[in-house]
Amino acid sequence: MQKICFLSTDNLEDFYVWDDLLIPHFAAKGYTVDVISWHAPDVDWSNYELVIVRSTWDYQDDPKAFTAVLARIEASATVLANPYALMQWNISKWYLQDLASDGVTIIPSRFYKGINTEEIALHFQEFASAEIVIKPLISANSDNTFRLTPESLVAQADTLNTVFNELDCMVQPFLKSIITDGEYSLFYFNGQYSHAIKKVPKQGDFRVQEEHGGQLYTITPDMEQMIAAKKVLAKLPEEALYARVDLVFNEQQWQLMEVELIEPSLYFNMDKHSPAKFVAASLDYLNK
Repeated sequence: MQKICFLSTDNLEDFYVWDDLLIPHFAAKGYTVDVISWHAPDVDWSNYELVIVRSTWDYQDDPKAFTAVLARIEASATVLANPYALMQWNISKWYLQDLASDGVTIIPSRFYKGINTEEIALHFQEFASAEIVIKPLISANSDNTFRLTPESLVAQADTLNTVFNELDCMVQPFLKSIITDGEYSLFYFNGQYSHAIKKVPKQGDFRVQEEHGGQLYTITPDMEQMIAAKKVLAKLPEEALYARVDLVFNEQQWQLMEVELIEPSLYFNMDKHSPAKFVAASLDYLNK
């Protein structure tokens, strides 16, 4: 049996993880799977045919250490997926500026290398929005993401100034469509469409992740969503084994929220055919 590694983290007790659904499909193809934390010391990555970054859901706490691990894996005799250079490009949301410059329609956004509440406040008028969102450019699971009104900005001024004073961040209008309609995720393996879901936040919240009470629905994307997602994939600097394209409907068009190329949940539980598709794509990717 040949060996594949899923790169994970030390503790996933508070998260929904569906990657175990892949293991029997890899076994059927002659591969065993080890799940190893990216924090683990002295791992010989060359023991694996393929290392797939999966549930490293604390990397934002120390992105330099995380990318150093990825660099060591890339330098070993294994194959890293996604490729190191692609994940380096994707780890900070600065990449959204690159895509916007290349013709991809993103949510209206402003990017900063640190900001204070006086500057944040200007965005209510700039976006002509009663609510705005501010988030770090390196983040996961909505960590340090704030939905703000002018009143809540004042009330949380000390916290916001502490968090964002020297932190790369972005400011966007809050889109009510996330609450009324949801956020759509389209999944691609080796550039081929696999499945899609809609994520809707729980009542009174705006975060769509399951860990925050979000509800998930399997959907069939329409042609406009497919065109928008394929345009994003065509603009990536390298080919990806896996990509999750997150779209929202705003200003009468589909706009990119994020393209996730490092450790997205791929929601294998939402489509019974997706585990087999992913395994086939992984082995095709490995044998290119």
